[in-house]
Amino acid sequence: MRKLLKVPLISIATIAGLVAAGLATTSIVNAVASSSEAGELQPYGQLVDVDGKDMNVVISGSGAETIVLLPGQGTAAPGLDFEPLVDELRDQYRVVVVEPFGYGLSEQTDVPRTSANIAGEVHAALQQLGIDRYVLAGHSIAGIYALEYLERFRAEVTAFVGIDTSVPTQPGSDEPTPTDGVDTLKALGILRLLTAIAPDPYEGLPYDDATKRQLAILTNRNAMSPTLLDEIAHTPGNFQAARSQAFPADLPILMFVVGDDPELSDWVPLHEEQLAGVERGELVRLDGGHYLHHTEATVMGEGIKRFLADTPGD
Repeated sequence: MRKLLKVPLISIATIAGLVAAGLATTSIVNAVASSSEAGELQPYGQLVDVDGKDMNVVISGSGAETIVLLPGQGTAAPGLDFEPLVDELRDQYRVVVVEPFGYGLSEQTDVPRTSANIAGEVHAALQQLGIDRYVLAGHSIAGIYALEYLERFRAEVTAFVGIDTSVPTQPGSDEPTPTDGVDTLKALGILRLLTAIAPDPYEGLPYDDATKRQLAILTNRNAMSPTLLDEIAHTPGNFQAARSQAFPADLPILMFVVGDDPELSDWVPLHEEQLAGVERGELVRLDGGHYLHHTEATVMGEGIKRFLADTPGD
């Protein structure tokens, strides 16, 4: 019987050794690749001082009217990710993409990622740039932060454009997302490995190879960063706080929404409910995935121009 017991013990020891060796290899590869990629990063946009830290802001176009774009949660490089939509708008507007702390080329921060703090930081960046009159637009979680933003800085905003935005009452919004150990997985290079074997999220989309390379580098750098992990931890509380907020009744609202969401059958009605209390609200249903600005940029650009043409900017 003792001989039989030795076999699994040896196997376990062997497996453990292989796992340890594998993790040592992925850790080294991750460290070397991270160092190499840091040298490949190409600056874009401009850095603005917010509370003593650098926040990256990308400005395109020179139109008389300004559109400020805010990203969805976890978007590695918003200034690059929004390019298809920016390209559709830059001929007529000044388009400003703000990369909050922990995103793109912006610094990390240890300030809690509450909606109030994020909104205040974005506003501070715009103030530094002298931008005080604009259309606010955002993707996904930005719909939650926008409610806080508009409660505090409504006087500066002429309209809001939502890109499949989150809704305070959406199912599951109060459930925490388990993130224990993901920082360790990142340090061990496991996240890099998983990213490498996953399908390319930008395959077939209107991004050139150089941009795709930068997106890949920033995905590896910013994935599950300390700032993002803190934002994820605060997400249930941010949704909870947003339930007592609403879009100002007199603010023009244009929402682009995935028309047939496979996970949420009431996705469109939830947005219609949000618009019910708005004097001028329009919902546009589009086919496609959550990142509508990747695949429907042309349709969205045309819709935004049409909507804003009938919206006073002063």
